[in-house]
Amino acid sequence: MTSPPRFEHHPSPNHGERAPGKPIDMIVFHYTGMPSAERALKWLCDPESGVSSHYFVFEDGRIAQLVEEDRRAWHSGKSFWAGETDMNSRSIGIEIANPGHQFGYVPFPDAQIVAVVDLCHDILTRHAVPPERILAHSDVAPLRKEDPGELFPWERLHAAGIGHWVPAVEPLVDRPALQVGDAGEAVAGLRARLAVYGYSIPHGPAFDADTAAVVTAFQRHFRQARVDGVADFSTIATLDRLLAALG
Repeated sequence: MTSPPRFEHHPSPNHGERAPGKPIDMIVFHYTGMPSAERALKWLCDPESGVSSHYFVFEDGRIAQLVEEDRRAWHSGKSFWAGETDMNSRSIGIEIANPGHQFGYVPFPDAQIVAVVDLCHDILTRHAVPPERILAHSDVAPLRKEDPGELFPWERLHAAGIGHWVPAVEPLVDRPALQVGDAGEAVAGLRARLAVYGYSIPHGPAFDADTAAVVTAFQRHFRQARVDGVADFSTIATLDRLLAALG
């Protein structure tokens, strides 16, 4: 049995009361998206920023706690998952130091991912978080966010018992796919299945820009080999196997 991770403490003033009657049953991963971890940590602890997270994971594997778990950290902003719009009241937010797409996105170091795994195992000893509710910021805010992005090793986390995952085994082939401008029953079915999984997407027969954003978010999490917002054979098959795995 592994020991609980050791935390540095960098208290952030940016938190509030969790909404009553909502259990902590979600974990949301973010990347910092700033040029350095030090600047990101300072920002998350600055009262002027209006943002925070419960935990911050440095590239070298150090973990800082910014907000106590019983408090509502301000990490998800306007977001949605499976009918819930107050994500912050029922989630633990984890910021992972990485410059992100804007400042030179890079793979997450091994020590950092080991720390993320250890942190999640520790959180899961206290909170009953279903695997399918361990999510990316881009999952819960696909029109606004890209993090933690397509380099985040979700499959590795799943192998460690964290998160919901099926391998994207179907080949990337250029066959008829659904994309912006398409409409009809196939598009309506795709949108409905994405909504069943949890994404914010109303039912409808048009593959519009919002649909492409949701498909892109899905690919960043579950089909990382090609992230283009096109619902190709591999993307759709992966979605269907994820839904089937929910039981």
